[in-house]
Amino acid sequence: MADNTEARIRIGTSGYSFLDWIGPFYPRGIPRGKMLDYYVQFFDTVEINSSYYSIPHPRVFENMVKKVPERFLFFVKAHKSLTHERQDVVRPTKDFIQALKPMTEAGVLAGIPLQFPYSFKYSRENLNYLRRARDLLKGQNVIVEFRHRGWMKEEVFEFIRNEEITYCSVDEPQIEGLLEPEMFITTDRAYVRFHGRNSQKWWSGGGERYDYLYDEKELDEWAAKIEKAKGKAKNIYLFFNNCHHGQAVKNAKMMANILQLNIGDAGCGDMFSE
Repeated sequence: MADNTEARIRIGTSGYSFLDWIGPFYPRGIPRGKMLDYYVQFFDTVEINSSYYSIPHPRVFENMVKKVPERFLFFVKAHKSLTHERQDVVRPTKDFIQALKPMTEAGVLAGIPLQFPYSFKYSRENLNYLRRARDLLKGQNVIVEFRHRGWMKEEVFEFIRNEEITYCSVDEPQIEGLLEPEMFITTDRAYVRFHGRNSQKWWSGGGERYDYLYDEKELDEWAAKIEKAKGKAKNIYLFFNNCHHGQAVKNAKMMANILQLNIGDAGCGDMFSE
């Protein structure tokens, strides 16, 4: 699937505009409008998750593009109408694609993650829906994240390979029904999201499920999987979604150290103290 060139690994976080990152990561007193300017000093990619909740005006993405250096990449999560509501999807998806135009024209949009809910379970009907969603996003790199373990079938992997959809591997609590922490590669890119392992609050709703700080041993479990992926993928993207209190930033730096990558000594206070 990949050539002999070693895969490029990019590490980022799932979002960047969090007030509780002020102190742990961002300098005290930083305006919210300057957070991306600061973030790009240390990371070369980011997931935008706010687009799931509402489709922004194109100027929002245009302003983001102006703030990032050359070769910085965005992944923008699909709006909930396409993944969770799944009713009237054509018009919202067209609006979403239109909003992304500043990023696509600048060449900084690397992909659109489709994160389906736990209730979206494996079935022939849902497999066909996934194809429809892929068609609505024609011309874009699409990443699919499932939440229910029933999707872990060779039939599914073959399907998304044929549709040229990138499978999103996940690290999350090992409780009944959720996916196992395994890396599967279906295109020339590998994609992993780290949600944390907060099994006590996973079903509580809201963002508390992502309140978790990995230790080095837990992240080291992924190092061998990522090393293997280098021989199969041209690009590897690792995103930390455990965003409470800047934990995602600390774990991104920890993972970079494990993989011997340099993403800068970002942060304030003791967030990155060894």
